[in-house]
Amino acid sequence: MGLEKENMDTSVFMDDDDDEFNRSIEPILKKGKLYEAELDRDPNDINAQLKVGFEDVIAEPISTHSFDKVWIGSHAVFELVKFMLYRLLSTLLAVPMAFILGLVFAVLSCIHIWLLMPALQGFLMLLPSLQVVWRSLTDMFITPLFHSMGKSLSSVNVKTTEY
Repeated sequence: MGLEKENMDTSVFMDDDDDEFNRSIEPILKKGKLYEAELDRDPNDINAQLKVGFEDVIAEPISTHSFDKVWIGSHAVFELVKFMLYRLLSTLLAVPMAFILGLVFAVLSCIHIWLLMPALQGFLMLLPSLQVVWRSLTDMFITPLFHSMGKSLSSVNVKTTEY
């Protein structure tokens, strides 16, 4: 295993054809000289809420616009800072957080496999026996009580009269 170097050439390209800014053209952050098909690191779309773009944070209504160059520059700075700060924070926090989360999920897996599931299976094995006991208790105590209450209350007549 030798030292691996990552080429961090990042360029910002802006459309400078005319003074009117076309809102559909965005500054493009490009790594290297060619677009490479990147590996999808979130195939299940777990972090869909984190797909935040410049337009989601800063928006100018039609009645109020800054200079087009300011809008383009602020968009480029936003994307660049977001990209670089994420890289810096993930460099500092990824390995320790992966270690901690690995420990947490290992403990949770161990508890689930060796404690929770055997206890649940044992409880499920006892349920048929408990069902027989519960049915016997209700047949002995609760059923006669409600039968006698029903017989005594069935003879009650309620009549309404108007004055």
